[in-house]
Order: sequence, then C-alpha cells, then structure tokens
Amino acid sequence: MTRPALIGDIGGTNARFALVAPDTFTPHDIQSLPCADYPGLVEAARDYLARVGLTGDDAPREACLAFACPIRGDRVTMTNNHWAFSRQAVQDALGLSLFKAINDFTAQALGVPHVATDDLVEVQRGEAIPHAARLVIGPGTGLGVAGLFPGRQAWIPLPTEGGHVTFAPTDEREQNLLRHFRNRYGRVSVERILCGQGLLDLYLAHCSLKGAPPRLASPAEVTEAAAGGDPVARDTLLRFLKILGDVCGDAALTMGARGGVALCGGILPRLLQWLPESRFLEAFTAKGRMGAYTGAIPVQVVTAPWTGLLGAAEALHNPEVE
Repeated sequence: MTRPALIGDIGGTNARFALVAPDTFTPHDIQSLPCADYPGLVEAARDYLARVGLTGDDAPREACLAFACPIRGDRVTMTNNHWAFSRQAVQDALGLSLFKAINDFTAQALGVPHVATDDLVEVQRGEAIPHAARLVIGPGTGLGVAGLFPGRQAWIPLPTEGGHVTFAPTDEREQNLLRHFRNRYGRVSVERILCGQGLLDLYLAHCSLKGAPPRLASPAEVTEAAAGGDPVARDTLLRFLKILGDVCGDAALTMGARGGVALCGGILPRLLQWLPESRFLEAFTAKGRMGAYTGAIPVQVVTAPWTGLLGAAEALHNPEVE
C-alpha cells in the first residue's frame, strides 16, 4: 500500500486533519478536532492518526500543516490558542522525513488552483491572462490577502499583509465611518472593517451615525437581521460588500492580478445572494483610467469547504514552498 501524507489546516479553535495520496490533491478521512482538547500539536496529530488507523509502521512519513499564525524559523506560536512548538521537535516526535509548516492563508491561496469548477461562483466574467498573477483575498477572522504566480514548475505563493493597508473612504458616508472608527482605533486599516468583528463594528457605527439604538450583538445576527429586512443591518451588509469591492480592486491593481481574483474565507459564501444587489462590482471597477483593466479581470467566490487542505497538499512537494 502506498503510504499517504498527513495534511492539516489548524486555526484558533479547531485542527482539521486529513490524508492525501502521493501526487494527488484530494483530501480524505477529514476530521476536525478541538484544539482545546489537546496540550499540543503532537498529541492532536497522534490522536487523529489513531482514529484513522495509521500508527506505528503505517504512520505517514510526510506532512504539511497550515497554521493561523505567522510562520518564521523553527518556533511556531499559535495566535489564538495555547499551542506552541518547535518544528524540528514535531518532525522528530512524529517520525517524519518531511514536515512543512505554512501560514493558513498561504494554504488558501495555493488551494485555489485545485478547487473544482462546481465550487466557484462567478461574480464578474472576464478573461484570465495566462502567466499573470492571481489575487486571493478573503474576510474571515481577519482579512487575508495573498497572491499566486504561475512559476515554471509550480505555483509560487506571494504572502502579503494587505489586510492592514489604510482604509480609504470614497464617499461622504465612508468619511463619517472613518471618523467613527478613528475615534475608536486611531489608525483604521481595511481589516478593521472587512472581517467578522468588523461587520459588527460597521453595524454599530451605522447605528451611531443614524442615531438608532443597537440591538444586534454578533456578525451572524447582523446577517440574519439584514435578511429579515432590518434597514440598518441591510445598509451595513451592502456597505461591507461595497468597501470589499474597493479594496479588492485596489489590491488587484497593486498585484497586477490579471490572472483573476478569488474571494475566499468563511463569510462570503454566506453572502452570495447579496453580491448582485450590492455595489461590489461597481466599486471593484471604479478605478478611473484603470476601470477597463479591473473590468476585464474574472472574479469568483470560492465555496469549497477544504481549500486550505488542498493548499497543504499542493505545498507538500511544491519546491517554491519551504
């Protein structure tokens, strides 16, 4: 039997593990384990392998795991849970001949080329230019921004901190929103608005500007209330998508993303019905003399549930990923 490799996508709350056969990208035996149930990564990985019956001589000898935190050097410290580890120590403890640790949004980006067509929803039809960069962007816990470039042998990930660029208002409403956010945070990055907490903060800002008492306490409640016809929640959701269009268009120009834009993350698949009603595309293409440039870029929402695992599988033997 050909030995599978271990892949994973590990966030602040859950560690999602899977197996992948050599030279393939389709994860199988996917399980999600609560990080709080384990003292560390090694214990969680061993429990997963025991659950799928791969221990001892049958255990994987190769692994690529994506983590929701910065990856640099041997020491990895998770941002939103208690796990911290040495990459070399994990490799030794699990008996791995190859162990790659990558950032979770780098995994998202690397997974995009392997997403099935059925898991892509077209937002703007366009022509993807061969051998051009792609933009991968997605609001979730934060705002992830990354690029992909088609190298001669493999996809080259282009990690960025584009979620932390300065928010730039484009109309009077956004000028007022900027003043509200600046009073609270000082400098205002686009991630302050374009993430789960940002959606709630944007709702609270709208309430303040409209003089309406806030009655919603979570991003999910804002989305639900908007669907139910609440006017402030509805304005909030449409403004969120409009600002996202502005930011995506700016990022596409910066990256030269004529290969396409992929919208990822856990939020947008739940807002698909709002995109046509919003000013997302208007904002994406409203770039003055460069409007034709952004207007020709294909834009898609990625609805695949395992994109990070696909990216971990891609990274495993990708020579461009250390």
